[in-house]
Amino acid sequence: MKTTKHNLPQAIDSHLQSIEKELTPILAALTTELRVAELSEPFAYIMSLGGKRLRPALMLMACQIFTDDLTPALRPAIGLEVFHNFSLVHDDIMDKAPIRRGKATVHHVWNDNIALLLGDTMLIKSYDYFTELQPTVFKQAFEVFNKAALEVCIGQQMDMNFETRDEVRAQEYLEMISLKTSVLIAAALKIGAIIGRASEAEVDLLYEFGLNLGLSFQVQDDILDVYGDPEVFGKAIGGDILANKKTFLLIRAMELAQGETRDELQHWLSVQTYEPQSKIVAVTNIYNQLNLLTLTEALREEFYDKALEALAKLELKMQESAHKLIDLRNFAHWLLRRNY
Repeated sequence: MKTTKHNLPQAIDSHLQSIEKELTPILAALTTELRVAELSEPFAYIMSLGGKRLRPALMLMACQIFTDDLTPALRPAIGLEVFHNFSLVHDDIMDKAPIRRGKATVHHVWNDNIALLLGDTMLIKSYDYFTELQPTVFKQAFEVFNKAALEVCIGQQMDMNFETRDEVRAQEYLEMISLKTSVLIAAALKIGAIIGRASEAEVDLLYEFGLNLGLSFQVQDDILDVYGDPEVFGKAIGGDILANKKTFLLIRAMELAQGETRDELQHWLSVQTYEPQSKIVAVTNIYNQLNLLTLTEALREEFYDKALEALAKLELKMQESAHKLIDLRNFAHWLLRRNY
């Protein structure tokens, strides 16, 4: 069945509404706090672009497994989303990206200097949203967040390093996306569980679930960048191909291509002047010849299965309350089948 933006799992949709409700007064307060339009306006702009809001929703879902009181988790969930958007603002500058979520990027609407300073401001504010946590959970939750934040930066640098390398191994790529993407998803679940007063074993299993779910999520993004519907995906298809981005698809193509196919791939990777659509079509055809969609989907499924294995272990530990994990299981299924 084709997945659309309109068939989110009910639990996720409910948490997304809570997050949006919480964001409204925060945005209004920051407009006053930031004082200058060059900061307040681009902040409101990037946050208004929406995005999936999956990380804060996952934090609330994890918290709800262990407690009915989600109030303590709301502002840290917003903090995580602000941090995620900070990283996107800076990534877009580094990638010289013109489009984000179907709209012009912050540095294109304003300029690089404003975007850099906005990102710095958002990073500072993201930490601020954790300060209202009770002392009994603050240290542990904050350490998880801080570790993930550092790893996201390391992952971004690895991604940029790959741009200047002729060859990148698949395992290196998986390590990079684990740091750049997965750790923040895993941290969202872990922090939510910590706030909900879960046991150490329960917290660790949710982290393992999130780490593998994040890997599956990013591999699906790689697939959608080539094979997705641009009207649903929210950005032009083939951007990774045009940028020679070292995704799993390209890495495996470089490993598997031989003879004339390899020569053609090398040509499209090295040519400086071309019609963009011609390159997208040509490289996609090479991917098809090498059966890379099937191979990449198999990798996505592998991480998905590992995520569900961690969830199954948690169900055994929780026994009579294991039914509370059904929303996470449904979410994992939706994430794997999404088309945006």
